[in-house]
Amino acid sequence: MSVLFTSISPNNPVKKGDVQDLLRPVGLSVEPEEEDDFQTLLAAVHDCAETVSNMPDYQPVPDLDRYPRQNVRRPSPEEQVFGHAWAHKFLIKGSANGGPLAGKTFSLKDCIAVAGVPQLHGSDIIPSWTPVSDATVVTRVLDAGADILGTSTCENLCHSTSSFTSAQGTIENPFGTGYSSGGSTSGGAALVAAGLVDVTIGGDQGGSIRVPASFCGCVGLKPTFGLVPYSGISSGDAVNDHTGPLARNVLDVATCLDSISGYDGMDDRCLGSPKHGSTLYANTLQTGPTRLDGFKIAVLTEGFEHNMVDPAVKKTVQDAIQKFAELGASIEEVSIPEHLNGPAIWTIQQRIAGSQNLLGHATGRRALYMTEMERERLPWTNEGFQRAYPATKNVIINGLYLSSQFPDLYSKTSNIGRRLRDLYEDVFTKFDVVVMPTTPIVAPRNAKRGLPIESVTPSSGLTINTAIFNVTGHPAMTIPVGFAPAKDDPQVKLPVGMQIVGGLWEESKILRAGRSWEAHFDWKEGV
Repeated sequence: MSVLFTSISPNNPVKKGDVQDLLRPVGLSVEPEEEDDFQTLLAAVHDCAETVSNMPDYQPVPDLDRYPRQNVRRPSPEEQVFGHAWAHKFLIKGSANGGPLAGKTFSLKDCIAVAGVPQLHGSDIIPSWTPVSDATVVTRVLDAGADILGTSTCENLCHSTSSFTSAQGTIENPFGTGYSSGGSTSGGAALVAAGLVDVTIGGDQGGSIRVPASFCGCVGLKPTFGLVPYSGISSGDAVNDHTGPLARNVLDVATCLDSISGYDGMDDRCLGSPKHGSTLYANTLQTGPTRLDGFKIAVLTEGFEHNMVDPAVKKTVQDAIQKFAELGASIEEVSIPEHLNGPAIWTIQQRIAGSQNLLGHATGRRALYMTEMERERLPWTNEGFQRAYPATKNVIINGLYLSSQFPDLYSKTSNIGRRLRDLYEDVFTKFDVVVMPTTPIVAPRNAKRGLPIESVTPSSGLTINTAIFNVTGHPAMTIPVGFAPAKDDPQVKLPVGMQIVGGLWEESKILRAGRSWEAHFDWKEGV
């Protein structure tokens, strides 16, 4: 590995002392007799960087003639719903040739790139930036015939499972004003629950599809890691990044999944996925049996044991699970004690990798990189850091600390995460799916941004059953199965979600289980 250094450009800015200045913050130095040589080598790499910087970028070019962006705008107060559910409104008509999603309306979480539409990302640290490319999932739903009506508000840099942290405003739960719609796909969940769009596509690094779907009475799927390309979507941590659909029924989720899954030639996470257009999730649901005769369902003991699990949520999910027996399924309790370690493993993994991402140090993936976003958000300034939501500051502080004090810990979480994956895979050799509550409680009251602990407490513990499957990569879907009273007001009834988890690449099984349940039982019955 080398660069040419025989002819340094005359305007090269590298000067004597720069090498020592670069090394000093990490406690390193070079010997005096080496300094001039390293200065020459540094000047050479600067010239190399200038050369690359002046090259044209290479991003997918959206077909704006086929899919023009119509009337892109920030919504007026009269257009807003559930507080501030819309980030931008516009219309992109889907393929005129029809397709499996023809007639369906979509919103997109506001961390998914839509060329020509400013992206806010729930933040005001930097001005909104405007992508030049469409995310792969955007192109694919348009090709499948869907109409996109806008981007929906997400939480502040996607760093919360609450719905009051976005700089654009609070999102209200459609089932109870004043209550959380969950996060970070907060606006999209509210829009779907209210019937204002049929499907939203969200991002899920620890539960950001499943938590809002659970709180808002929707179906939300986090697919197997790598099944759906993440190209053109803002990353939290490359090993935890997932994107998937959120809808009011399982069939719409399955149809969307057929349309968006498969390698796109950019995201190396998808190299092992089925070829795009080859899956038959929706067709299998429509042509297969609605009963579950011979189906084996495992009930995860630890999914109910955490002290945060509200008794009313526990009972609602347990009652829903027993209904599977009426459909012919066998039900058996299983124990995976290590499930309870999931939140700690996810936290360390996310803090270290998440901080590197925020600081612009994430590397090592073959992917679509959104260079225009990087130019806007980096480098950090103290002014920007002070405006950041406390959870974002905490990620950076935690990540810097962990990297300096526990240098082997990220590697260890990767190894332990693989062990957790294998423990679950062993269960899936005996069972078709594993079930548990999606969230330990129903939607809590929306809070207000305050001091750090006050700001992050409302989200604490909500992902005790979801984040572990971002670590292991298993597909996990939440479906609504009933209601439970709000913690602060027994008269307010809010949705309860049941999480159905399958083996790697076994989306068809969790979709079948969810579709069978919803086809035979009314989750709103009695309310």
